[in-house]
Amino acid sequence: MLNAEVNILFYFLTLVLAFFSRKIFLDCLGTEFIGLTGTLGNILGYLNLTELGITASIGYFLFKPLQQDNRQQVQEILSLLGYLYNWIGAIILAGAVVVSLFFPLIFSESDLNLSIIYFAFYSFLGSSLIGYFINYRQILLTADQKNYLAAIYLQSANLVKTALQIYLAYTYRNLYVWVGVEFLFGIIGCILLNWKINREYPWLHVNKRQGRLLLRKYPEVMAKTKQVFIHKIKDFVLVKSDELFIFLFVSLKMVAFYGNYMMIISKVISLFSAVTGSVGASVGNLVAEGNKPNMLKVFWEMTTIHHTIAATLSFSLYMFIEPFIAHWLGAEYIMDHRILILLIVYIYITNSRNSVDSFNYAHGLYADVWSAWAELIINVSVTIVCGLMWGIIGILLGKIVSLLAIVVLWKPYYLFSAGFKEPVAAYWKNVLRNYAVSALAIGASIYVMTFIHIDPYESLLAWVAYAAVGMAVFLGIDLGATMLFAKGAKDSVKRINIFRKS
Repeated sequence: MLNAEVNILFYFLTLVLAFFSRKIFLDCLGTEFIGLTGTLGNILGYLNLTELGITASIGYFLFKPLQQDNRQQVQEILSLLGYLYNWIGAIILAGAVVVSLFFPLIFSESDLNLSIIYFAFYSFLGSSLIGYFINYRQILLTADQKNYLAAIYLQSANLVKTALQIYLAYTYRNLYVWVGVEFLFGIIGCILLNWKINREYPWLHVNKRQGRLLLRKYPEVMAKTKQVFIHKIKDFVLVKSDELFIFLFVSLKMVAFYGNYMMIISKVISLFSAVTGSVGASVGNLVAEGNKPNMLKVFWEMTTIHHTIAATLSFSLYMFIEPFIAHWLGAEYIMDHRILILLIVYIYITNSRNSVDSFNYAHGLYADVWSAWAELIINVSVTIVCGLMWGIIGILLGKIVSLLAIVVLWKPYYLFSAGFKEPVAAYWKNVLRNYAVSALAIGASIYVMTFIHIDPYESLLAWVAYAAVGMAVFLGIDLGATMLFAKGAKDSVKRINIFRKS
């Protein structure tokens, strides 16, 4: 709960400052420079693919020793992480140097001087490498359910940094000063976070030099890392491929239209993720305890909560996103309504799956690497065939078909058979209630809203009123039906009441 509260607080603070600061930076530093920062960030994002899998696998191996207070094993695992991250950081640095050699060609048409491009790139690179060479111990806070401490120190430094950059950009309009502040606060955040980790864990002593020996002691770490790597690569490719397929099969213009929808959707999902994303380490600790009845009880609480969130997202996007876009950008930016419906199906599946994903992660169930390849192949195959015929609709069908086959059908079976060691029929018996409740609530709420005589397209104020009434109607129906029919709903309410009293 504390992790969730801190995440929500910083979500709103950074959201407000992000919209305000972007306007200032665009006006004072220029659109080309802001575009440059985004492009350099994407380049570093691809270079950081080297890391995929290690953090997740190390987090899994920390749950049990933390639960048992085995400090020696915690120190050894973090020493191994530090050793691996040293190599990853060196690989990223080498890759970055090679990529930067081609900057005169890549940015040949840019009006920006190459000196600022190189200065910005290596400053961003330095901030990124701090995480590999120094801040890697932060994973201990996450695994120990204390990620709120990392959020407080790093996000506070980020807020101060952005505020200072706003002032300096408005006052001096100097690109080098803006970049310098970015790098400086990367160092400041690192110092503050490591000071807090030392205070929180005074017994923690990490020795990276033991890494090679520890690899022999913990061979399962690399085995698990290889498994996670395949799954993470699959996720990265599937998420990043949408706009590329739209560009290939439709047009560059529709990439922008689709991007508008996804920007809104991502912001809304981020709000819920600030809450639900805080429980990963708690689930890991729960699984480490080995109390299966309690595990199943919490699993159904989480499943019901995630389905409720998914239904809320689906209803709100279906009813409110199109009039919002009309007010924000203009009615000409509204896409085919069938695209919205398919987007909502995709959003529901990806957000209702989170409880299964959390418990699979906590059990270390990543050996099904075939499923990652299968999801990728199904997605790309259906996308190519259907995308050529139906454009964006076909591309979304590719995503949905692959999710239905792997995420909806396979992943729960894998969890219940290999994790809980329970018949998967028990899962379907109860989860079908959640699907039925969501469908009932969304359908009934849409029908009720036909009797509400407010035109959300009339004005922004009318849209706000329409959204307020719509959410009241939906939550009344959905929460009522959830309490009556969904397994784990009453336990969720009891848990929330306990937290409120404490």
